[in-house]
Amino acid sequence: MHHADLLILNLRRVLTAASPDGGPLRGADLAQPAILLDAAVAVSGGRIAAIGPQDEITAAWSVAATIDGAGQVALPGWVDPHTHACYAGDRADEFAMRIAGATYQELMAAGGGIMSTVRATRAASRAELVAQTRARLDRMLAHGTTTVEIKTGYGLSTEHEIAMLEAIAELERTHPISIVPTFIGAHAIPAEFRGDPDGYTRLIVDEMLPAVAGWWRGQTAWSGALACDVFCEEGAFDLGQSRAILERARELGFSTKLHVDEFAPLGGTPLAVELGALSADHLVATPPEHVALLAGSATVAVSLPGTPFGLGKHDFAPMRAIVDAGGALALATDCNPGTSICESMPMMLALACRYGRLTPVEAIHAATINSAHALGLAGEVGSLEVGKRADLILLDVPSEQHAAYRFGTNPVSRVIKDGALVVG
Repeated sequence: MHHADLLILNLRRVLTAASPDGGPLRGADLAQPAILLDAAVAVSGGRIAAIGPQDEITAAWSVAATIDGAGQVALPGWVDPHTHACYAGDRADEFAMRIAGATYQELMAAGGGIMSTVRATRAASRAELVAQTRARLDRMLAHGTTTVEIKTGYGLSTEHEIAMLEAIAELERTHPISIVPTFIGAHAIPAEFRGDPDGYTRLIVDEMLPAVAGWWRGQTAWSGALACDVFCEEGAFDLGQSRAILERARELGFSTKLHVDEFAPLGGTPLAVELGALSADHLVATPPEHVALLAGSATVAVSLPGTPFGLGKHDFAPMRAIVDAGGALALATDCNPGTSICESMPMMLALACRYGRLTPVEAIHAATINSAHALGLAGEVGSLEVGKRADLILLDVPSEQHAAYRFGTNPVSRVIKDGALVVG
């Protein structure tokens, strides 16, 4: 008989999100759930040691402890692959201005938007920044997120961007959620470079990227490559500036990703495909020919439905078209203080089904295994398979369909992270 640290028992339905070929789920496969009935999970060393019918698991494994799943539905923990969750302050005043008719671009041009958060984040101490971000992570965890990407981008100077990375590293060491950092010094043009975007681009290429690469080599919280992201958009970075930043980043050992087509298609999606980026994110204004190009690539298409919803827009990323074309679609919150101040992945599933025409199972897969691929972590998280981290969420609902069917409430009753009960 094998010995496990923990058995999770009495799981009425388990959606594993396992991929037949180990890659992201695409096309018709996205809608096909791998379901186990009356199942159990054995955990050793924080990882899944066995998963299957309960009678088989209990016959083969002795355990030190058990968790009673109480007939609930189990899913992999949500993987949120695009957030700006590390920041200070808020922009509630701008929300009222936007309701009155101010556009995102008008707020940015007036020194608000991202720059408002930059000022607050630069002024915050590391302890303040960590404390404010920790509260958001607590809410994410309560809603079932067990792995989250957090971008920099509210420092916009070498000193302040590295300070953000250090705050994120402290949270990685001290919070149950697994955090994946991304450097996005190219999030906006800071006030000191207003009118000189090429000058700021040179600063990123010549100073900021090498300094961040040096910091990354010296840190101990993570292994692998740090990702570099760019906001390729009108009023932010044009296609040439985006290419210069990302090509330099690749030379320094960064992986790459891109914010593209949130408001206008500047050619960022083809650039992401050309560079072999981990993901291309937003995609609201992506034309059909670029959807086809993306679908034929390894770059994951990350939809952020909370953002157009937060902006009161009627256009969302063409999620249905991306899936039907064979693309690898993922979902994320884009949690940020201006356009998507939401920590709930279940809310993103609800929006994706209603405005992206996904089925609930497609949305679950997009928010788990495909999101893990968007972070390059599919070997570790995103599905319930032997050898992966024991990151599970339990839903006290009749079926997995309710994860997206419900909205405005939290369907997650318990969260198990690395084999430990952390919520519930």
